[in-house]
Amino acid sequence: MKWLIVEDYEKLSREAARLVAVQVAAKPASVLGLATGSTPLGMYKELTRLNREEGLDFSQITTFNLDEYVGLAADHSQSYRTYMRDHFFQHVNLSAEKTHIPSGDASDLDEECSRYEEAIAAAGGIDIQILGIGGNGHIGFNEPGSPVDSRTRVVQLAARTIEDNARFFASVEEVPTKAVSMGIQTILNARRIVLLASGASKAEAIQLMLEGEKTPEVPASLLQQHPDVTVIMDRQAASRLSSRFYDQEHVL
Repeated sequence: MKWLIVEDYEKLSREAARLVAVQVAAKPASVLGLATGSTPLGMYKELTRLNREEGLDFSQITTFNLDEYVGLAADHSQSYRTYMRDHFFQHVNLSAEKTHIPSGDASDLDEECSRYEEAIAAAGGIDIQILGIGGNGHIGFNEPGSPVDSRTRVVQLAARTIEDNARFFASVEEVPTKAVSMGIQTILNARRIVLLASGASKAEAIQLMLEGEKTPEVPASLLQQHPDVTVIMDRQAASRLSSRFYDQEHVL
């Protein structure tokens, strides 16, 4: 893994956007794997600026999101389709038909999971996958214990994940308990992976991912087996790492 420790969230967001922009410029028809949550918001804002002010062109880009809550319609205020529309899709020149998010209210969820995997394969696979990390080390909604060979599937959300995501809902009781999520193997199949981490609440998960053993109990640690992973973290997220992570040329 490569890593980059930055001073604050603003620098993290700019660096993440820069890596995506380099990919898009090098391959205008790239397939981007996208994430939701609070961490990527700054990246999406910067990518929007690059599109508007510097001509970064998304017209040939295809996107696949990591996950969606089970039971939420696409137009629900807390669906990830709504999140992506509000924070990114409607602000740049992406073609709507090239944006893909699992359907959380599909009548046959198993069929929807298979369809999603087939769509990723038909697009040629994901060129660069953006990830966040949960406080329990989850990536996508792959909770601790997720099989290494897992593909897109319905998952049961851990109690900690439900509690962490309650801030987006009126109450914890409103948070869906299941989601459709890309699997660990789906994520590992991406040609390049960029994981973003911000804040002290992610420090333990980052330490376990980078310094702990590779184990399904810390899903993010399974990224150790991927040949091209870049971790971008602010100083708070990196606060529990040993000094060797600061002694190399990866600190901005």
